[in-house]
Amino acid sequence: MPPWLPKAFVLAGAITLAFVAGLWIVERLRDLLVLLLISLFLAFAIEPAVNWLARRGWRRGAGTALMFLVIAVLLAGFVGGIGSLLATQTSNLIDEFPGYVTGVIDWINSTFGTDLSRETLFQRLPTVTQQLSGQLSALAGNVWVIGATAFEVIFKGLAVLLFTFYLSAEGPQFRRTVCSVLPPHRQRQVLTAWEIAVDKTGGYIYSRALLALVSGVAHYIAMAGLGVPYAATLALWVGVLSQFIPVIGTYLAGAVPVLIALTAAPSTALWMLLFIVAYQQLENYLLQPRITARTMAMHPAVAFGLVLAGAAVVGPAGVLLALPLGASVQAFAGAYIRRYDIEEHPLTEAPARRSRDARARWSRRPRGPR
Repeated sequence: MPPWLPKAFVLAGAITLAFVAGLWIVERLRDLLVLLLISLFLAFAIEPAVNWLARRGWRRGAGTALMFLVIAVLLAGFVGGIGSLLATQTSNLIDEFPGYVTGVIDWINSTFGTDLSRETLFQRLPTVTQQLSGQLSALAGNVWVIGATAFEVIFKGLAVLLFTFYLSAEGPQFRRTVCSVLPPHRQRQVLTAWEIAVDKTGGYIYSRALLALVSGVAHYIAMAGLGVPYAATLALWVGVLSQFIPVIGTYLAGAVPVLIALTAAPSTALWMLLFIVAYQQLENYLLQPRITARTMAMHPAVAFGLVLAGAAVVGPAGVLLALPLGASVQAFAGAYIRRYDIEEHPLTEAPARRSRDARARWSRRPRGPR
C-alpha cells in the first residue's frame, strides 16, 4: 500500500463529512437564509433613494427610516382603500345574494335554453350553509395553530425589517467590513458586484411598476367600458397585486373585479373574466418578456426560466428574487468573462444579415432575356 493512500482516505472522508454537515446546516438555516435574501433585495431596492438623501446631508439611518415611513404610508393607503371597498361590496353581495342567484339562473335559462329550478336551488342552500358553518366552526376551533402561524408571520416580517434597516443604514460600514478581509483586486470585484446588483434590482422594480401601470390602465378602460363599479380602485388593485405579489397575486387580483362585476350583471362578470384571462395571456407572452428584457437586459426565455427555477428552489419568494439575482449574475459575468470573435458560419448568422445576404445574391443573379 502506498504511504499516501491512508491519508487520502482520511482526507476524502473528512471532505465528505464536511459536505454532509454543510448540507445539514443549510437545510436547518433555510428559512433564515431566505429572510436574509429578501432583506438584501429590499435593501438594494431602497439603496438609490437612501444614497440620494445621504448626499444631501441626511444620516443614512434617518434616510432609511424615511423610506420605511413612505412605503408604510403607501401600503396603508392602498390597503385602507381596498379594504373599505371590499367590506362595502361584500356586505352588499351578502344582502342581495338571493337576487343575484335568481338573476344568474334566469340568464342561464334564457341564454342556453335550460330549465333550471330556482326553488330546488334555494331548498339546497340551507344544507350548503350548514356545511359551510361546520367548516368555519372547525377552523375556529383550531385557534392555536392559526395564532402560531400569525405569530410566525409577524416575527419573520419584523426580522426582515430589521435586517433591511441594518443593510441599508449601515451599508458603507458593512461593505467596509466585508472588504477588509479581501485583497484589493477582490474588493473591487465585490464592490462592482454590489453596484450591479443595486442597478439590476432597480431595473426589476421599474419593470414591475411599468407593468403595473399598463395593467391598471388596461383594466380601468375595460371596467369603465363594461360599467363595473369602482373602476379606478379596482384597476389599482389589479395592477399592484398582479405584479408585486408572486404566484397568487394574479388570481387574487382577478377574482375581486369579477365579484364586483357580478353585482352589476352576470354577463358583465363573464365579460370581465374573459378580459382578465385574455390580458393575462397577452402580458405573459408579449408585454412581460419584452419589458423585462429592456429594463434588465435579459433575454425573455432566460427571464421565464429564472422565474420557474426560483419558484422550484425557494418557493414564492424565489419568484420575486429570481430575476434581479439572475440579472446581477449575468451582468457580473459579462463584465469579467472574456469574449472572442465569432467564426463566420451559416448557423451563427443573424436573421437580418442572412436576409440581406440573400437579397444581395438575388440581385447579382444573371438575368435572362426579356
